[in-house]
Amino acid sequence: SDRFMSYGAYHDGDDSLLPSGLWENGELRALDISTIREDVSHSWMEGEAALAPAIGHTLPHPGKAGAYSWCKSPRLDGHVIETGALARQLVAGHPLARDLVARYGGNVMARVIARMLEIACMVPVMEEWVRRIRLGEPFCQAVTGLEDGSGIGLVEAARGSLGHWMEVRQGRIYNYQIIAPTTWNFSPRDAAGKPGALEQALVGVQVEENNEGAPVAVQHVVRSFDPCMVCTVH
Repeated sequence: SDRFMSYGAYHDGDDSLLPSGLWENGELRALDISTIREDVSHSWMEGEAALAPAIGHTLPHPGKAGAYSWCKSPRLDGHVIETGALARQLVAGHPLARDLVARYGGNVMARVIARMLEIACMVPVMEEWVRRIRLGEPFCQAVTGLEDGSGIGLVEAARGSLGHWMEVRQGRIYNYQIIAPTTWNFSPRDAAGKPGALEQALVGVQVEENNEGAPVAVQHVVRSFDPCMVCTVH
């Protein structure tokens, strides 16, 4: 994919250690989450129209014609998105990540290096967080019940951008939809025939003839996305 997304993470007041944004074809753009839609044309899910997650549903349809995945196909303004450590570092502006992608594209090497880079960047920050802990003081904000309303929770998990969309009616959860990081990366083709980020990355991978099981090159590509298929089928 040529588009890398981050919801942003580790907020401190008006600032974020990792900003939100979209790295698209070598340029940083603002992220418009209102354009997120979930396509199910090739998913074993009921429905045909691509819906916003706030009004979406997750109803299995195992016998659906043309489907080949339990994963939905989320798209940002109709575009395929890659998310994860590499996306976070590109959006944050780390020169090594941007140089790697400019030279070689978002490949296995870039994804693995980005994870190591992120660990190196986060260790001193985490040490500072530990020093700021004050035992006995409140560590979270108290919340009260909600009778009616809706909300969105967006965060960067280790594997990438994680979003929760919830609607409450009469004090009860009426609808709850999740788009996990692997849902973005492992999505099947959408109604326009565009394959997801992993599918695109696998195109052209050279494999040896008579390889038994999954060829090593294929395993390298798949694992570079750090997949969690259990989360993906929420």
